[in-house]
Amino acid sequence: MPAGLSVTFDVLSRTDNEAAGPVLLAALDSWHASLQEHALAAILKRAHPAGHREVLARLHRMPESWRAVLQRFHSRLLPVFRQALLGGDTQLCTNACRAAVWFREYDLVPTLLAALEEPHHPQADLVAKTLTELVGLLCAELGTLRPLHGGDSPQLVRRRMLSVLENAVARYGRHQRREVLEAFAALVNRDNLTLKQVLENPHHAAFVALVDLLARSAQRSILRLLLGFLDDPQAPSAALSVIARRNDLDFVVAMLRKIGREPSAVVAQNLRRMGSIVWARNFALLEKLADAEQHAAVRLLMASAAPRREIFGSIEWLLLNGKPAGRRAAADALAKFHGAEANRLALRALADKDPEVQAKVIAQLRSRGIPGALTRILALVDSPSPVVRAAVRKSLPEFHFDRFLADFDMMDDAMRHSTGSLVKKVDPRCIARLWEEMRSRVRRRRLRALAVARALQLEPKLEEGIIRLLRDEDHMVRAEAAAALAACSTPAARLALTEALDDRSPVVQEAARKALETLGVGTAAASPPAFSHGREASS
Repeated sequence: MPAGLSVTFDVLSRTDNEAAGPVLLAALDSWHASLQEHALAAILKRAHPAGHREVLARLHRMPESWRAVLQRFHSRLLPVFRQALLGGDTQLCTNACRAAVWFREYDLVPTLLAALEEPHHPQADLVAKTLTELVGLLCAELGTLRPLHGGDSPQLVRRRMLSVLENAVARYGRHQRREVLEAFAALVNRDNLTLKQVLENPHHAAFVALVDLLARSAQRSILRLLLGFLDDPQAPSAALSVIARRNDLDFVVAMLRKIGREPSAVVAQNLRRMGSIVWARNFALLEKLADAEQHAAVRLLMASAAPRREIFGSIEWLLLNGKPAGRRAAADALAKFHGAEANRLALRALADKDPEVQAKVIAQLRSRGIPGALTRILALVDSPSPVVRAAVRKSLPEFHFDRFLADFDMMDDAMRHSTGSLVKKVDPRCIARLWEEMRSRVRRRRLRALAVARALQLEPKLEEGIIRLLRDEDHMVRAEAAAALAACSTPAARLALTEALDDRSPVVQEAARKALETLGVGTAAASPPAFSHGREASS
């Protein structure tokens, strides 16, 4: 644009001469886009409401290029926007609503609320929609740290907006606009005094509408607000009732993700205030949950005060049909249920392909008093899964080695053999514990260790320790060691027994001879002196 025209528009934008207004408005209709934009900028710079009103009147048909000019000077139009929102001109109000959203004019919220309280406002629905859109835009900006176009932080704008929204909620009986409650709920925190006053007073004009909003809205910010009440030690009963009644997948998933592996103490306290969980028997919904969400669902149901019968159906479905984490949590929860149905379910879950589920059920079987439970547990003692074998050991304490060792002297041979065969399978510490016993400084314990090794038929695995006992200071220990080596056919065992034929004790010699015979080794060449070490032989 020529310099002269630029100077002209600059003068027209600053002059107080009223004639400048019509000139600039005429320039808005120029065929030259550059002239239009300079005229628009000049009008916006002038403090003349008539020109601003004319710009607003043309907003719905202005070229896209004007948007950049308006972006720079739109704050000068705020007074005209307010008048249009409260006035009766439909087109001006429509344009003001459009501009409010375009330029994110959050300062217009008080005016929008005032317009909604006007009886028979011709554009009430559009005004309400504009309020909803502005609040949505602010919610999106709350997650950022950058200031808004006016320099204010999103949090500061939120506080100012909440202040006027609180007053509008208090006057809900006057306007009955659900959008006001929705805007309020989208921005408010659970500790807000106005919010709690409404939720704790069923006679409040906004109570029914707000509860219905919380029960139906899918807005993320409102879902966060509702779930936030789970962390409130003084959560309103109305909010907890809504949480228990919501059956939509998005909300249920959000709640379960909040609970995670285990509800916190405050969350558990609030769950105990819920007498029913609507989705507990909604198996189609349970099936759509992810692995971790099914786990959390079990934790939530068990923490609630919902009837155990209602919960059992969910636990049964998850245990038989759930994903791995859901089945494991359900197996844990099954321990809290008793009776024939629970027992049958435990037996079915024992065949689960997941060893973790099997292990959790194994831990419950004996306490349930199920006939044949011991047999079923013992059938899993050789399971390829370490976790299953560990569960079997834990559930069969009477077959632990230390208990078997303590009772060994009181058992007959048949019981030693039958019980010992199970102890070997159940307790993997048998070998290590027998090694400890064979190294004991107490003669009785060494003798018993050798007897246990023979009863459990573990001589080959303990051969090295048994051979060492052939040099024991006590001749009876040496004799028992020689007898035990009859089950070992290795060259080392035969050599040790052959050397024992020269032992100073006839008792040891005889035991060694019998052991060698058992192993098929001849002893004719050996001729131990029967008269030597008479005192030890007679002892």
